[in-house]
Amino acid sequence: MTIDPYHSHSFAELCALDTVYRDGLFDDQVVLITGGAGGIGTAMSVLFGRLGATVVAAGRDEAKLDRLMGDLSSIGVPAHAFAMTVRDPDQVAQTIADIHERCGRLDHVVNNAGGQFSAPATDISPKGWQAVVETNLYGTWYMMQAAARRWIEAEQPGNIINISTIQGRASVGIAHTAAARAGGVALTRSLAVEWAPYDIRVNSIAVGVVASEGLRNYPPEARASFGHNPMRHLGDVWDVAQGAIYLAGPTGNFVTGTHLEVTGGEHVWGEYWPLGKPDYFRLADDRVTE
Repeated sequence: MTIDPYHSHSFAELCALDTVYRDGLFDDQVVLITGGAGGIGTAMSVLFGRLGATVVAAGRDEAKLDRLMGDLSSIGVPAHAFAMTVRDPDQVAQTIADIHERCGRLDHVVNNAGGQFSAPATDISPKGWQAVVETNLYGTWYMMQAAARRWIEAEQPGNIINISTIQGRASVGIAHTAAARAGGVALTRSLAVEWAPYDIRVNSIAVGVVASEGLRNYPPEARASFGHNPMRHLGDVWDVAQGAIYLAGPTGNFVTGTHLEVTGGEHVWGEYWPLGKPDYFRLADDRVTE
């Protein structure tokens, strides 16, 4: 299978893609998707919306959110947008409160907002480290806590899905992301237990390398590892969206505390080098046999 690594599905393409899930699966339910106007966020917004959910998209780029609202409206999906940053706990708490007031309920929170850049660890500035960790870890935590507080107070069930990365191996070139995402997965597992008595499920999704325009931000040397997994190709945003539906729908009723691997098997075999593979590791076999 050949996939253009830099191709992101258009809104029209997302609307035409097949899914095994039935229409009306999320009727009368409300889903909040942070980073909702990005590539993965848009795919999830479309799929949850096509299956009957009211979609609430949150993000920093108001223009992109407005465009998403127009697109969702064109296919009859009820949707709301909140321009905010997950890095601010006060904005997070206010957003959760506003969603309950505007929609009357909140059933699912998908922590999809995130950001990273590739750099040698010695070159990451304190500001760069702070930006990535605050977005990928602190922002996820603020959303989880604010949503859970409302659900527990109202004695209502809830569902949280954290979009994350492959765990248990080195992530050379994105050390700040590796640290933040590992913290998020630890939170997922711990809170799945702590909040189980309140009927709140908490899971995460490990996203492998998926085709997107964002891959252009990485140097050409990184491309060789884009499809380095047992399936030998990249995934796409629709794969991640359908994984989120699995965890949020009845298919996930007995699933909590798990890290769903949407990686093409890269978590068991594969390499990803955002800065390109160093010669030191290319020549490792030669060193061993000398």
